[in-house]
Amino acid sequence: MKPRVVVPDFAYVHRELARKGVTLVLLWQEYVAAHPGERTWGRTQFFEHYRSFAQTLRRSMRQVHRAGEKLFVDYAGPTIAVSDGGRANVFVAALGASSYTFACATPTQKLADWIEALVRALEFMQGVPQLIVPDNARALITDPDRYEPRASSTVLDFAAHYGTSVLPARPLKPQDKAKAESAVQVVERWILARLRHHRFQNVYEVDHAIAQLLPDLNGRSFQKLAGSRASVYADIDRPALGDLPSSRYEMAWFKKAKVHIDYHVQVDGHFYSVPHSLVGEALEVRLTARAVECLHGGRRVAAHQRSFQVGGYTTIADHLPAAHRAHREWSPSRLIDWGRRIGVSTAEVVNRMLVENKHPEHGYRRCLGLLGLARKYGEQRLETACAIALRVGAYRYKTVKAILVNNRDQLDPQAPSVNWNSPEHENVRGPGYYQ
Repeated sequence: MKPRVVVPDFAYVHRELARKGVTLVLLWQEYVAAHPGERTWGRTQFFEHYRSFAQTLRRSMRQVHRAGEKLFVDYAGPTIAVSDGGRANVFVAALGASSYTFACATPTQKLADWIEALVRALEFMQGVPQLIVPDNARALITDPDRYEPRASSTVLDFAAHYGTSVLPARPLKPQDKAKAESAVQVVERWILARLRHHRFQNVYEVDHAIAQLLPDLNGRSFQKLAGSRASVYADIDRPALGDLPSSRYEMAWFKKAKVHIDYHVQVDGHFYSVPHSLVGEALEVRLTARAVECLHGGRRVAAHQRSFQVGGYTTIADHLPAAHRAHREWSPSRLIDWGRRIGVSTAEVVNRMLVENKHPEHGYRRCLGLLGLARKYGEQRLETACAIALRVGAYRYKTVKAILVNNRDQLDPQAPSVNWNSPEHENVRGPGYYQ
């Protein structure tokens, strides 16, 4: 009578396959080596019996995910009503090898909520996986192409900060979403179902209640595999995760901006300087709550503290040309000369616009706007409007434009043109100052 075959512990085999570099061949060799002189299965039989075992597992557990490789993320379908009139959306994240699960509540599923939830998930996992796998959520993925999906600039920035990648699940490939769907189902059954009779004032109360139930969820023993989510995480996933960066990611938005002739870009109504050599170039601007970074060809060319002063200027002196040296296209003297060709009143308004600012370059936009009015209303009308503006002491672009729009210059066609006599004030400079 032949001796009985030593049956391998396939739950152990399945778990070990998650470790980096471990293969089914290696595990078969170790199985044979562990039972010298005993009857064991050959390689083919070992493989076939393992596959049969794997088929008995839930779909999400059949796939072998390498330790620390993937974090699957999604939002649960059900939302939770709160007394303040909103609804709590439930974010779920699970590591591939251990199924170790995180969940939290957010007010919406907009980009800022996704990013905050992802940051919290990585902090909960105490490390960074190689890949984060979301579904093709519109908030995250700008182009859900099957072969070359494109995440939003903010998502790519988040991934770069943590040294990971974001790769959405392939459309029409349910196996890509199995782990996330299973985690969502577990959270719905073991957390949301328990909270169904609770009444919450706001999303933050929901979030706190979910956090209280996570240890129990992760501590529950698997039905067909050894251990629990928490124990397998500690043994398999946690050692393989990358380190968290020293600083938490700060939400960033990205915009396109063109460098104007005054060496500044406009961002939410405020003007920030960049090196003057970039005049006319298109830049990408990275915005956080505290900072503004200007990028050209992926390289940072300027960084500023963010200001919310509409119409204000934030200028780094080194970004400007040498003091009062004519720029290759525009300079104060050139603008004043242009105004003088229209008339002395126009030149005087241009001059006053320039000297209002610490850096004359800040007045370039308004001066160009002012001089551009001649194209629509003619030089004579612009000169008359400037003379009226100077008479009333309101030498601003909007004032001159309002005079022209309301035809006030035509009601006073004999408005005297002022001579070029700058007021006796140290901050007002004649046109020769800039030459």
